Amino acid sequence: MRATSLTTALAIGLVISVAQAFAGGTVENSLFSGGSGRVGIVAAENFYGDIASQIAGPYATVRSILADPNIDPHQYESDVNDAKSIAVASLVIENGGGYDSWMDRLLAASPQPKRLVIKGYEVAPLKLPDNVHVWYSPKNAEAIAAKIAADLASIDPAHAQQFDHNLTLFSESLAPITAKMNEISAQYAGTPIALTETIFQYQSVPMALKVITPFSFQKAIAEGNDPPASSILAAENQIRNREVKLLIYNEQTVDKITTSMQQDAKAAGIPVVPVTETMPRNRHYQSWMMSQLAAVEAALSGRTTGTGTTAQ
Repeated sequence: MRATSLTTALAIGLVISVAQAFAGGTVENSLFSGGSGRVGIVAAENFYGDIASQIAGPYATVRSILADPNIDPHQYESDVNDAKSIAVASLVIENGGGYDSWMDRLLAASPQPKRLVIKGYEVAPLKLPDNVHVWYSPKNAEAIAAKIAADLASIDPAHAQQFDHNLTLFSESLAPITAKMNEISAQYAGTPIALTETIFQYQSVPMALKVITPFSFQKAIAEGNDPPASSILAAENQIRNREVKLLIYNEQTVDKITTSMQQDAKAAGIPVVPVTETMPRNRHYQSWMMSQLAAVEAALSGRTTGTGTTAQ
């Protein structure tokens, strides 16, 4: 292993070990009060909570509201525990852009002048048209992490240096993700693929993969609406006629239409790779992104069985 690779690996290991030690707070108000000695953070989604834990280390308690990968984020309904957590948090992180508008209602219900609120969509430097899934871009993740570090330093200036150090480690740990995307782009740029919805565009676009699924279809599925009939027919024909080399679908936004697409792809011998909208359990942002990219790379290379699993 080269020295630069070793340095990156050590950085990833350290930043993730910090997150493992201090992520996942409870709803108890004592954990979010000044008496605990930690900054109280509430994240709407677990990927933002994970990033916040990596930046804050032992100096914050983090609670992620959407932490179950089996739940469709678009259909989530907040509860009293969510309201209690937000009422006493010093820092709240949401995606914004209309993605998690239920968070805005919770914030409005418990106004706190000193509470800081980060909206990932507003912070992200890279935005695609009609696509709020900004966290799928490592560049955006880095920018959001930098905003988290800055706000933490504002709330807890005594540990500003540590937050900045953790931010450096986090930024270094994103390098393998970007490198993997560059590798896929170098070998498979222009390859036609199908998407059930827009979430993966924040990686397919920089990797120069050619998404031919009608955008109106992707957008409707992403928003929980019925796609135009013409877009459904076009998406189905693209798969049945084997015009695509890969189908990527969101496991958390599944209906009869997307299920039919998966079945058609498998029948046509087209690899199917599942991705998730929120972070799976026992993962961190970095390992989540890397595992999905590895599956995409394997599928494009022909090393899969057509079901999204690597062939033996």
